[in-house]
Amino acid sequence: MSALQVQNLTKKFKKFVAVDDISFDLKEGEILGLLGPNGAGKTTTIQMLLGALTPTSGTVSYFGKDLAKHRTEILEKVNFSSTYTNLPWLLTVRENLTYTAFLYNIHDRKDKIDEMIMQFRLKKLENQILNDLSAGQLTRVNLAKAFINNPQVLLLDEPTASLDPETAHFVREYILSQRSKNNISIIFTSHNMFEVEEICDRVLIIKEGKILADDIPTNLAKTIKSTTVSFYFEEENKELFIDYCVEKNILHNLTRNKIAVQIPEEDIPKFLGGMMQRNIHFLEISIDKPTLQDYFIQMAQTGQETHDKFETMI
Repeated sequence: MSALQVQNLTKKFKKFVAVDDISFDLKEGEILGLLGPNGAGKTTTIQMLLGALTPTSGTVSYFGKDLAKHRTEILEKVNFSSTYTNLPWLLTVRENLTYTAFLYNIHDRKDKIDEMIMQFRLKKLENQILNDLSAGQLTRVNLAKAFINNPQVLLLDEPTASLDPETAHFVREYILSQRSKNNISIIFTSHNMFEVEEICDRVLIIKEGKILADDIPTNLAKTIKSTTVSFYFEEENKELFIDYCVEKNILHNLTRNKIAVQIPEEDIPKFLGGMMQRNIHFLEISIDKPTLQDYFIQMAQTGQETHDKFETMI
């Protein structure tokens, strides 16, 4: 069963179409990545999913019920976190969570607030006003707010932005544990493609208001045909290798003693054989298969032809 269904959702602003007739669903217990370059329509989509922005056309349904008709009932089971959302600046951390808790029908509010303060490492900060907190600390407060009502559907907009690597790892592990424990359905946006590959079951790619692709991260990465092969050389072999790349019309990127080339995976043995014939020796080689980040970069850099290519995947 789907926790969320979006049908033909569109949002127009005078002469600009921010979201253009998109449809997708979010399954129970699924973590769905919503990815796209800046200005793609992600934030506008999330605002419509929350009922904060009225669609020009289309419908949003949670648990089989229309958001427009059952908004209060639905939002009791939904929550949201964004690094870019402002909370009341002059309230303390505890006051902010208390205020949020009273927006929901939460049993034993004080115990739940205490739990969120401990879970998100806010005990030492609970009596500080938000205006005095760092960006990373504010992110943790936002996440505590998002989990306070035990939501069935959670919309997380860049939940690890501004966090140090250890805290970001903790947050990802917490999200996964809560999904496993409570079967939460999550929409997850991030510009960290490695994080998306780690946490998301499925990914939607949106650009210029349209969905270009809907697939698992590994399948999207496989659409990139070129593999990055990096070589480390001593000085005398470096020039020989560059000449070889020029001869074969292969783009190469030089960084100190490292030279990276982009070639199809099936052509790697032939490429290495050509190096042996020319007596080009390397000290070290690394082969990096395409990732979701490679796909994202290609998608962001290409125009209408990319959209045409992936329309059949929708």
